[in-house]
Amino acid sequence: MCKPAKALTSITLVAVTTLGMSMAHAQTERLAFSGGPDGGTFQYFSNGIATRLSRTMEGVEVSNMASAGSVENLRRVNSRDADFGIVYSGDMYLGLNGKLTNDTRKYRNVQAMSYLYGAPAHLIVLDGSGITDVAQLEGKNIAVGPAGSGAAASAQRFFEGVGLWDKITPQYIGYNQGASALGDRQIDALWVFAGFPNASVIQAASSNKIRLLQVNEAAEKGTLFNDHPYYATVTIPAGTYPNVDYDVVTIQDSALWVAGRHLSAERVHDSLQDIYSEEGLKFMSSVSQAATSMTIDSGTMGIVTPMHDGAKAFWTEQGKTLSNAQQ
Repeated sequence: MCKPAKALTSITLVAVTTLGMSMAHAQTERLAFSGGPDGGTFQYFSNGIATRLSRTMEGVEVSNMASAGSVENLRRVNSRDADFGIVYSGDMYLGLNGKLTNDTRKYRNVQAMSYLYGAPAHLIVLDGSGITDVAQLEGKNIAVGPAGSGAAASAQRFFEGVGLWDKITPQYIGYNQGASALGDRQIDALWVFAGFPNASVIQAASSNKIRLLQVNEAAEKGTLFNDHPYYATVTIPAGTYPNVDYDVVTIQDSALWVAGRHLSAERVHDSLQDIYSEEGLKFMSSVSQAATSMTIDSGTMGIVTPMHDGAKAFWTEQGKTLSNAQQ
């Protein structure tokens, strides 16, 4: 009789252990963070936030997803294929109002959490190309970023604003591939819409002497700021890139951390609390130099669309007054 009792005890222990493991597994909330293309600032930020939250928040595992960028992230989060993402403020605004290029759908399930950094436009040519002004790009091949990316969308807005979109040949390739293509003379110019310093621009500048064109000057002569008022002027300081010893005055959009409406207010609030802690901001700064723009003071900057309830609660606790557009 003893042996069956021992066997029963063993079976019971195995069952309890298995049940415990199953319960622990069930309690882990698995979330997806949609980032950006390799070599882009989006990917550094999404991977950094995903890594940090997975390490520090109990019961949460956040996986980082590669992406074409801003517009794809907007669509993924809206459809719940991703829980978090990084989206430019302009794409959030246009998507909410059904005004994205060739897309009248209204993306209402995506809400802002915080400002991450300003994403300035880099318009790069080889220094020996003879191109010193944006107007000289007429008839040229220009890498504008992957199809569906925020970079490509911003390039189209800019070149439409200066009257050149129908007079250039856009090449829908990523930043790293574009930097290589520029060095190999397969393209005439490279558009990079990302925080500085950017790895792909450094790659291009390390292999060849490059010139960064004055984008803001061209934008002011055109219709960009009237058509898209969420763009702002920013300066890339001299010395940011090898052999670029002059200030580059360009335009920028704001890269925002966003979440789906399906996420609980508690989860969004606690995620912000973790990342915007002293330790969290220190970690993010180690991931990307652009993360030095992440502060409590700048947290709601550049957001012109409604924020997630969890984000509203967090930023109100920090003493921020939210605008009507953010409510």
